[in-house]
Amino acid sequence: MQADLTDPKAIGPLWEQASTGQRIDAVVNNAGIFPNHAPLTTEFDDWTAAWQRTLSTNLLGPAHLSHYAARAMAEQGGGRIVNISSRGAYRGEPTAPAYAASKAGLNAMSQSLAKALAPKGVYVFVVAPGWVATERVAKSINDPAVLADQPLGRVATPEEVAEVVTFCALDAPGSLTGAILDVNGASYLRS
Repeated sequence: MQADLTDPKAIGPLWEQASTGQRIDAVVNNAGIFPNHAPLTTEFDDWTAAWQRTLSTNLLGPAHLSHYAARAMAEQGGGRIVNISSRGAYRGEPTAPAYAASKAGLNAMSQSLAKALAPKGVYVFVVAPGWVATERVAKSINDPAVLADQPLGRVATPEEVAEVVTFCALDAPGSLTGAILDVNGASYLRS
């Protein structure tokens, strides 16, 4: 199944297609784009386009899908929503400020949903990775500047992130709802 999550009108049909005849117990929102748009070198039209596209993909798409999931899960007596954020939500991204803002917004939305949905047995978690060894960033993960920022001497693997997502989607206790779990190998610490 595919849908353009930047189109709010595509979310309802996607949910209907996915849920017809079956119960959905977990949704993982893993949308994310990272367009470069440094403030001092990006023309205004490109700047606004980057912001609109990034917020539509990284924040509004998950928000709209979470709306459908929350209502269905509350009606069925429970479920879990796991949103994929980023350490960029906390440390900022100087060449992609819309990315950092969208992920910070995703964190706040998730915590708001966690408070609203907990009484219905719907738990909301956030997983916030740093660098992850994916094809998209394969050329960058061995850059000395990137590695200098990694206390483990390497970036996270997709399997490590998936393990935390799986824990949230299946086994995390209800008392963890609203939590933001950092998976960045201590490359960015917050307290």
